[in-house]
Amino acid sequence: MSFKAYIKKNKKKLRKRRHLIVFLSVLAILGMSTATFAWFTVNTFAGIDNFELKISMGEDLRVSMENHGSDIKQYVKIITNPMIDSYLRKDGTKLDDITLNPVTTNNGSTFTFKNGSASKKNGDYLEFECYFIATREMWVHLSTEAFEDNGRRVTGTRVTTASPDPQSDVVKAMRMDFQTASDLATYEPNKGTPVTRLTTFDLPSGTMNYSNSNRLFHLDKLTPTKTTIRLWLEGEDPECDNDIQGADLKIQLAFVGCDENGTPIA
Repeated sequence: MSFKAYIKKNKKKLRKRRHLIVFLSVLAILGMSTATFAWFTVNTFAGIDNFELKISMGEDLRVSMENHGSDIKQYVKIITNPMIDSYLRKDGTKLDDITLNPVTTNNGSTFTFKNGSASKKNGDYLEFECYFIATREMWVHLSTEAFEDNGRRVTGTRVTTASPDPQSDVVKAMRMDFQTASDLATYEPNKGTPVTRLTTFDLPSGTMNYSNSNRLFHLDKLTPTKTTIRLWLEGEDPECDNDIQGADLKIQLAFVGCDENGTPIA
């Protein structure tokens, strides 16, 4: 065999070997990517269709998106979507722009993807502030019990979806926390096995039992308390998978004030 033929033959072998190396490298990269992003594959998951906060009992507890000091007449009993939108516009967004992505947190305030930081400005999770005030000292709780509002019977706290199965599992992956300067409480509808360091609580569908385990925060008399409310899809939750992509959420929060023994203040 001539030297030229020898070189030509070995170039073919080298070329085949190079192709094999490249192919195996691609497989390795794909394998790494699959392991890294098995948590979720698409960043578009669930939107918030409607979100309201309501005070369910008495005139003693009020709320506002602004701090009006001790002038309780400036506070209201309902926070609506437009009010939240007005707050969000400060960051250049609104509820319609928010598409919740799977994130996780171990402290209730700092959120991350499986790899990398998440951002409220990008709508990865919902965060806003409001101010609660009361005419007397009390503990604030969420309530699932129905209540009367100007002669109209209104359901209490509800986290629902109109999306069909399996998208409807979105309600099982949702979390919401309430943080003041001294308190942090995390609500987990349809609570399952704990998946983060956060301690969470669920609510009964029927009669409420107000206790230390489901307290949100404490209010002193006529002292506005800034409360940061955050809502997210917990990426570590077993229900937070590709099946819930494109789902919508409808959320109504009903708050009630209780004394230290868990008795509602009417």
